[in-house]
Amino acid sequence: MPPFSILHVCMGNICRSPMAERLLVVAARDLVGDKADDLLLVHSTGTGGWHAGDEMDPSAARQVLARGGDVDTFRARRLAAEHIEASDLILTATGEQHEFVLGLSPDASGRTFVLGEFGRLLRSVDLSTLPAAAPTLHAVYERGMALVSAVAGVRGDRPARPDDDLDDPWGRGHGYFGRVADEIDQTVRPLAAVLLGA
Repeated sequence: MPPFSILHVCMGNICRSPMAERLLVVAARDLVGDKADDLLLVHSTGTGGWHAGDEMDPSAARQVLARGGDVDTFRARRLAAEHIEASDLILTATGEQHEFVLGLSPDASGRTFVLGEFGRLLRSVDLSTLPAAAPTLHAVYERGMALVSAVAGVRGDRPARPDDDLDDPWGRGHGYFGRVADEIDQTVRPLAAVLLGA
C-alpha cells in the first residue's frame, strides 16, 4: 500500500507551496519522528513553470529552517496531471489555483481544496467517525481517505471563501513571510495530528 499522498499547489512553487510541503513534514515528524517519512508522501508544484528547477525562495527557506524543516533537497516543479492523479489530497494556495487543478483533472474535485478552506472545514469534522488512528501505513492511508471524504461532505457544493486564500508573499519582507507561514501551520499541524492520531 502506498503512503497517503498530499500535494500542495501555488503559482511558482518557490514560496507558499514549498513552505506548506516542508511545514507539514515538520508537523508530522514532531508527532511520530522519522517514521512520518514512510507514512506520508508530501510534495508540491506550481501552476506556472517559470521557476522549475529552482531552489525555494530565500525568505520562504528561512521560515522553514526556523521552524525545524529542511530545504536542501527542494526543487520547484510545474504542475502536471500526473501529479494530481498520484495525490490523495490536493491543497492549493488560492481559489484560482483550485480551478487550475480542476481544469487539468476535473475528477479531482472531491479531493482538492484551498488550504485555508480545508483547515476551516476540518474543525467541523466528527473525528470519531474516522477509522482508528495508528502510526502504520494502512491506518494512516485509510484514515486519510476517510478524512478527505468527510471534509468534502462538510463542504458540499459551497465554494471556498476569498479569505481562505493564502496571500502571495513573493517580494515581501520577512514579517510577511512569517505571517503566511503561521497561516500554513494553522492548517498543516491539525491535519498532521488527525492523520497520525495525535
